[in-house]
Amino acid sequence: MTESTPGYAAVPAAQKTNVLAIVSLVISILGFNVIAIILGAIALNQIKKTGENGRGLALAGIIIGAISLVLGIILIIVAVGIAASNPSITTY
Repeated sequence: MTESTPGYAAVPAAQKTNVLAIVSLVISILGFNVIAIILGAIALNQIKKTGENGRGLALAGIIIGAISLVLGIILIIVAVGIAASNPSITTY
């Protein structure tokens, strides 16, 4: 009777996370919103083609960048509206 040695299964390679997805998230947190949105969109496209991880990171970068951009625009509009409605401010 022969004894068989237990076989070891090959360890699957760890799934890579898309670098642009990580960069998109970090850049959106730092406040570079337009760049974060663009990099997030590129990352999603790459993830779709390559099957890498990072879809959630890319989406988070896009969402945070878009929300920050919209809030920034609203803040500017409110500031201009307040400045325009205040007659005591002179610009000469």
